[in-house]
Amino acid sequence: MARRPLPRILSSGSASITRSREIARTAADNATDVLHPLITVTRGMRLLAGAGRQKWTATPRDRRGHVLFLVAACVLAVALIPYGPLLALISVMGAAAWRGRDRTPARTGPDEAGTARLQALYEALVPHFSVPDDPAPLFSHGGDWEKAFGTSYVFDADGRLTRLQVTYPAYFTDGDPAARSRVEQVLHAKSGRGREYHFAWDEESNQLLMTVLPPLPTTIAAQRFVTAPGETVLGFTDADAVRRTVPVEDGDVTRDASPVIWRTGGRSTEPHLLVVGHPGSGTTTLMRSLALQALQQGDVLVVEGGGTGEYGFLAGRDGVLAVERGLAGALATLEWAAHETERRLIAANRARQSGHPEPEDIGRPLWILLDRPSALGHLAAADGRQDPQELLRVPLRHGRAAGVTVLVAEQFDSLHALDETVRTHTRARVVLGPADRDEVEAVLGAQPHTTPTPDVPPGRGYTRLGGGPVLRLQVPATPDPYDDATSEAHRTAVLDLLPGGAPAVEAVQEALPEPEPEPEIVSTHKDRLIGAPATAER
Repeated sequence: MARRPLPRILSSGSASITRSREIARTAADNATDVLHPLITVTRGMRLLAGAGRQKWTATPRDRRGHVLFLVAACVLAVALIPYGPLLALISVMGAAAWRGRDRTPARTGPDEAGTARLQALYEALVPHFSVPDDPAPLFSHGGDWEKAFGTSYVFDADGRLTRLQVTYPAYFTDGDPAARSRVEQVLHAKSGRGREYHFAWDEESNQLLMTVLPPLPTTIAAQRFVTAPGETVLGFTDADAVRRTVPVEDGDVTRDASPVIWRTGGRSTEPHLLVVGHPGSGTTTLMRSLALQALQQGDVLVVEGGGTGEYGFLAGRDGVLAVERGLAGALATLEWAAHETERRLIAANRARQSGHPEPEDIGRPLWILLDRPSALGHLAAADGRQDPQELLRVPLRHGRAAGVTVLVAEQFDSLHALDETVRTHTRARVVLGPADRDEVEAVLGAQPHTTPTPDVPPGRGYTRLGGGPVLRLQVPATPDPYDDATSEAHRTAVLDLLPGGAPAVEAVQEALPEPEPEPEIVSTHKDRLIGAPATAER
């Protein structure tokens, strides 16, 4: 059967119909734009009328007469004053326009990517925050994440979480460190690696607050810090972790920073310090920083077990009693320090018994810096001599009463070689460099409330003074001024802190090796800088 052709009106009129629709739509849009003020005022008048109707309905019947009398009085007053009706009309139209304006509600929830991330995080926490016999579980597979997270979440520009508050069930064992650690690992992995997170557990409210910590500044160099006698700045931490600030020079500006203050002396509860880290983590930098601060008020003995000569710039300075690298010199220096501690104890005891003040020669603090004692212990064992750590027992046990402070720096791979006396009496601890939570806990005795990152700058780590909290730490930049890789600003900052006997900056620059020195010249220069140890005189 042949197909019957369509009527002409249907075949030829489709284009005109489409064109007519476009014209009608354009006309409607133009009319909407032209009549938009009228539409806005009309909408506002309707809203004002509805609000007035609700107000009239809510007014008690015995007060409606008073309201009508007040309205009539206002209308009469407006009618009698010049231009009153016109001003009233303008006011009503303005109020209607303001009330009827377009108020698109702001988006309060996350976008699709944020919702997916929160749902994935919620599903990952289900095994940790749920039990099979819970009749109304807060966490369940396929459940609603808004019940657990609410609106306490913040995303950064890249769509990653920077703040999240989790409400967990009351039966969760939030007092168990292992259970806490598992939850923190899940949050860390799902929120994005490479950042440092802080976890605050509120056991009373069953809430966990996770926040992303900004990196600590690494631009603070060695300088004179505003501290009281007996106070030493280990480094700087978060602003909300301590209640004290000190002015520091950060580049070309001066600002307030939050220091970690370590108190030494007779009233200190942590008179000795242990620093642990991996190679290149900044343990020697911290020891140099503490030595420069100690020279402002005391004498310093330096015993370097690594033999790298990174304390050579201290040799021959006022207040530096010795800088030793060899085994024989280290044993002799530490033996003198033990006898000096005993002498100070005896002199102080005699002065107290006789009712006299302490002699001046025992009032100046004595600092003993021992870097890498395990290396010296290995040499002593091979040579059949006494371990240098055994000579530290007297300064460690009686140093607080005698004004003697001991600083020990060691690496993680040789931590087992530390003497039990060193472990017991060094209650101020510092861990520098990349370290996991177990390594930090092995040194500090407690896990940090943050997630350590694998890549950290030198001098970054954690500290704990006695039984206090674990704090983040950034050590002031204190490089070796005789190292040709040290910048001019850092070299000048370190040399300016040295006491009398320091050469000028120009002399130090001349003493530095040339870019391509001859072997004989390098050997002669090193022997001159860090050759024979200084004699321990008083």
